[in-house]
Amino acid sequence: MSTTLNIIADAHIWGVESAFSALPGFDVNLRILENRYITRETVHNADILLTRSSTRVNADLLQGSSVRFAGTATIGDDHYDKTWLDTHSIVWANAAGSSTDSVIEYMITALLDLHMRGLISIPDTCIGIIGVGRIGSKLAYICKNLGMTVLCNDPPRARMEGGDTFCSLEQLLEQADILTLHTPLLHKGVDCTVHLLGRDQLARFKGKGIINAGRGACVDNAALCNWLDGKPDRFAVLDCWENEPTPMLRLLNHPGVVIATPHIAGHSVEGKAANTAFIYHALCKFLGISPVWDMAHDLPKIPAAVEIMAGETRWHTLHAAVTALYPINDDHQAMRSWGRCPDSELAKLFTGYRRQYPERRGWQHAPVYFTHADVDVLKLAQAIGINTKPVST
Repeated sequence: MSTTLNIIADAHIWGVESAFSALPGFDVNLRILENRYITRETVHNADILLTRSSTRVNADLLQGSSVRFAGTATIGDDHYDKTWLDTHSIVWANAAGSSTDSVIEYMITALLDLHMRGLISIPDTCIGIIGVGRIGSKLAYICKNLGMTVLCNDPPRARMEGGDTFCSLEQLLEQADILTLHTPLLHKGVDCTVHLLGRDQLARFKGKGIINAGRGACVDNAALCNWLDGKPDRFAVLDCWENEPTPMLRLLNHPGVVIATPHIAGHSVEGKAANTAFIYHALCKFLGISPVWDMAHDLPKIPAAVEIMAGETRWHTLHAAVTALYPINDDHQAMRSWGRCPDSELAKLFTGYRRQYPERRGWQHAPVYFTHADVDVLKLAQAIGINTKPVST
């Protein structure tokens, strides 16, 4: 006789019904709810809780409930009170690493866009990467292949690994042309990352660009506004904001924010599918069952190959390819259009855009056919993760 398993799941987890409606050996009662309906009352009799970042999972939500496992289909887990969950023997899981490729694609598209605007010259730029985990490490590798000078800052890894692989934050502030953040949001301790780039750090930064596709509060947004005001050649690329889903309008509207997007760097179809797969496998491990769901069966068909003509330079060609795969300016223009909205409307637009995000395929699932491109361009395209078809001459 099967054991009944009561699952409450956020309606905006990709493929949630396909993945969690049937689990071997269990009679699954799956309730799929909008975030606003995931409350103390609705989760009281649940065994399993599956969320996204808009649900705070803590004592207020779970005290006295029957929840034994909580999983978030997101990379970040700062909306989970992990100490409380551990203390109350509630197993929890996140999807750390699931959206790595999607975020990398966002970063490379942004860098090529900055190059084409004349804000940087890729081979002449020193990039300082703050946080060298899955995303930061892969980004460092790709940036080196693009000819950039790369400085890496990761105090926990530096303490553990030693050597001269890592630089201090002060070195990055002194030597890097642009800084990009890929750290978790840690509220306390020696590695606290809240306002890691604050007023004092920005005052010492000798470069001209800040990119944040990590966690919004790692950068003091008010201080960033003031820093952007300081010189006309300073710029920022922001996918993550303090106080989401109501980012500071002054920052959103600032002309120095040359790319503004509503926390969608990890939102390729494959990235969202991998988020679900991570917590699905974690749940199967918790239940002691073998996984049977395969996200590949639910993915859309691979699109037809995009044809890209060789441009004036390798950078023109690569930019044409990545913007065909991911038109980042569409996201930027959408968010810019919200710049005069009141906070209540801004929150709805920000959240709604993320939930109804246009389909964006991961680059390995969206082949590109280069026409009249030389071998060096093809090698660079492959280095940044593009699924290339043979060069036609």
